[in-house]
Amino acid sequence: MKKTKVAIIGSGNIGTDLLMKVMRLSNCLEMAAFVGIDAQSDGLKRAARMGVQITSKGVEGLVAMPICSDIEIVFDATSAGAHKQHDHILRAYGKRIIDLTPAAIGPYTIPSVNGDVNLASPNVNMVTCGGQATIPIVAAISAQAPVRYAEIVASIASKSAGPGTRANIDEFTETTSRAIEAVGGAERGKAIIVLNPAEPPLIMRDTVYCLTDDADTYAIERSIRQMVTEVQTYVPGYRLKQNVQFEEIRKSNPLRIPDMNAQYSGLKISVFLEVEGAGHYLPAYAGNLDIMTSAALRMAEKIAVRSQSEVAA
Repeated sequence: MKKTKVAIIGSGNIGTDLLMKVMRLSNCLEMAAFVGIDAQSDGLKRAARMGVQITSKGVEGLVAMPICSDIEIVFDATSAGAHKQHDHILRAYGKRIIDLTPAAIGPYTIPSVNGDVNLASPNVNMVTCGGQATIPIVAAISAQAPVRYAEIVASIASKSAGPGTRANIDEFTETTSRAIEAVGGAERGKAIIVLNPAEPPLIMRDTVYCLTDDADTYAIERSIRQMVTEVQTYVPGYRLKQNVQFEEIRKSNPLRIPDMNAQYSGLKISVFLEVEGAGHYLPAYAGNLDIMTSAALRMAEKIAVRSQSEVAA
């Protein structure tokens, strides 16, 4: 099968890890170009050693490269602010874009939840690391009972949060919260991120709290475990840390949700997750970055297979 040529914009940790994944893991994608703005970055030097064409002139350098006409998919691993310009330029050249920033120009996309729905979109947004880890769980619960409120807490090692992540903290919380509702199915979503400075660095941990109407706890736990298994097909280090916790909230002692200015009874569900990185470029504790690049790779492969099927037909 002919491989689909791809490019990556962003030569930092996320872009470089994605470069390694495309070259090591994919049977249908071919690295055609790696793009940065710092000629001395480790990512650009590594890509050059691996035989990938590079440019340190940003997106303008990419579109000036002769090979650009053969590239079908471009990953953007820069920042939310930069992505707006990149999207405008790349669409003019007819490129499909996979956005790893919280810019949210394209539809929110979680491969295990709605990946197949967005394959025709010119730009797909991979939400955030916290969203990729937790929204599948919210969606699994929503499939069994209406989720009135969902709150997620993503705790990541401070060392794994580079300049791009730190510059996008506000976008992280806003984009993740909206995606919890739009993709996860919650009536109201809230996202919190914690940069943990502990040494040695701790592995990514995610906590999901959901409040639902009374429901079948066995069906909910089964749905959650099935979703975890599905996510593990592209993020092997994704796992439950302990059994799903259920707590009955009685009408006589309702739970007040300040963000909704309301009181609720029903079922409180707590899910505790851990994400260990695959170590392709980043340390194992950087599961927050690994889950983003793994999800982006899965989406690119889905898009490539669909595109080649259409050509064959």
